Amino acid sequence: MLRIAVQSKGRLYDETMMLLEEAGIKLNGGKRTLLVAAKDFPVEVLFLRDDDIPESVANGVADVGIVGENEYVEKGAKAQLVKRLGFSKCRLSLAIPKDEKYEGVDWFNGKTIATSYPGILDTYLKSKNVKSNIHVITGSVEIAPGIGLADAIFDIVSSGSTLVSNQLKEVEVVMKSEALLISTPGLSAEKQDILDELIFRFEAIQLADGKKYVLLNAPKEKLDDIIEVLPGMKSPTVTPLANGEWVSVQSVISEKHFWEIIGKLKSLGAEGILVLPIEKMVL
Repeated sequence: MLRIAVQSKGRLYDETMMLLEEAGIKLNGGKRTLLVAAKDFPVEVLFLRDDDIPESVANGVADVGIVGENEYVEKGAKAQLVKRLGFSKCRLSLAIPKDEKYEGVDWFNGKTIATSYPGILDTYLKSKNVKSNIHVITGSVEIAPGIGLADAIFDIVSSGSTLVSNQLKEVEVVMKSEALLISTPGLSAEKQDILDELIFRFEAIQLADGKKYVLLNAPKEKLDDIIEVLPGMKSPTVTPLANGEWVSVQSVISEKHFWEIIGKLKSLGAEGILVLPIEKMVL
């Protein structure tokens, strides 16, 4: 049985639960229970505060954990980074009152900065030869300048709307963060096998993200040109049709370039274009 530490609430919790469900891991309870076993897969989920996950994994209380990179770096625990998961992306930034004139990081010399991430901030300030006072706050960091507790803040930024609502502006991005899969050192062979299967499932989900499956009919004389537009993962699948002058082509395309590619296909004479979502992809 592999024990996975997961954040007990918040955006990372929601996205982690969605990932586990897509990976076929269905839990027997909910987050109100501290430890919940899966139904058809040999894992159990341990719900913890996000800042407790790195140390719990490093110490072997949990075998693996899904945690924000910000907490992983801040705690400096000796847990191994196994995989970047690509969701819950944000950044750790310095922000100051919006009316302040800012010309560079030297602005922070002698200033007081409120943060929940003193370790990361201290390392950054030292790298810039800036001497500031770090005031540690847990929660609601963004209100500190408004109530006179600090001159600036160092905190997580996603959309930036929280900064705007508190009359702050982002001036320095110190690091970018996303969800990580981390592991305790020296897993047993049995637990490593379970983790490998879990990673396999996660990667199948990640590969499918932002991809569309396309089927179309195309004139045979234009096949080479169409293949140039539709390279697929390796190469498109081409099937003859009853009409010997036409073929059926199947491929995978990126949603990011979807309309651009569809336009090129139509201009090359493609017809009957069918686009399907992809849930998972295994190479």
